Amino acid sequence: MNKTSTLTGKKVVVTGAAGFIGSHLTEKLLATGAQVTVLVRYNSRSEIGWLKQCAENKNLKIVSGDIRDPFLVRNLLEGADTVFHLAALIAIPFSYVAPQSYVETNINGTLNVLEAAKTHKLGKIILTSTSEVYGTALKVPIDEDHPLQAQSPYSASKIAADMMGKAYACSFDLPVVIVRPFNTYGPRQSLRAVIPAIIRQALDSHQVRLGDLRPVRDFNFVGDTVNGFIAAAASNYCKGEIFNLATGSSVSIGETVELIGKLMTKELEIVHEDQRARPKDSEVMVLRGNSDKARTLLGWQPEHSLEQGLKQTIDWLEKNRHEYLQPQKFHC
Repeated sequence: MNKTSTLTGKKVVVTGAAGFIGSHLTEKLLATGAQVTVLVRYNSRSEIGWLKQCAENKNLKIVSGDIRDPFLVRNLLEGADTVFHLAALIAIPFSYVAPQSYVETNINGTLNVLEAAKTHKLGKIILTSTSEVYGTALKVPIDEDHPLQAQSPYSASKIAADMMGKAYACSFDLPVVIVRPFNTYGPRQSLRAVIPAIIRQALDSHQVRLGDLRPVRDFNFVGDTVNGFIAAAASNYCKGEIFNLATGSSVSIGETVELIGKLMTKELEIVHEDQRARPKDSEVMVLRGNSDKARTLLGWQPEHSLEQGLKQTIDWLEKNRHEYLQPQKFHC
């Protein structure tokens, strides 16, 4: 069965649609023929982020607002069949200095989506989790039964949001599916993420400034992550089911720099900067996912190797340097 065909003609809502994964997901949904309403955070400049790529599509409706407003979210989900909830604060370094905002956006925002979905009796609610909820691996590869460890205010907020989703599935028979992407990367990603941070610096210099090179990550290309969201929405599995979206392989940050340098045919010099590192006990040292459940029950598996995904990301960043004109701090 073509999983995307199950969404053709459906009324779908995407929160957090202007961002990295959300914009790719929105484009994929529009390509399937879905009727897509997206929520972008209100701003006085009427900016819609990466949705500028598809803003003129007749099947797209853009709503400006704030996921923290329960009244807006209730109106947003009226008449919808499915909601993909991606709206969140995700920058781990910022969560150290502004934890209350993560509670309000990630936890209360998710609560608003669940309440609205319950009111309007949606057919499927896809909640976006993160591999960060597992903390440093106690066993590898990490499956969905791995203990949850809050090693940053960000991960604590996402754990709470996940548990709220499971609670609503159990308490109100709500068709909730939780997807946990592992280290998604690709075109359009913010420079606060490690792969675009490395590539963007390498485009201009032979020096790459980073924090700790030891952490190990399971990098998953954005197109494969999006396919996982689609597969979760098309499945019959719900009521609090959790699915990892991972490749099952991993590399250290140091090895990632070497691979990017090889693909760019550049000898990269790493400059260590302490301010780019996380607090000692907050750093997640090993993330390597087990996605057997998604492969078996959703029929999902990644289609891009790390080298293939990195080549596409390097090419995109090289052609779109103008999108990153303003200086940014690299938190890696």
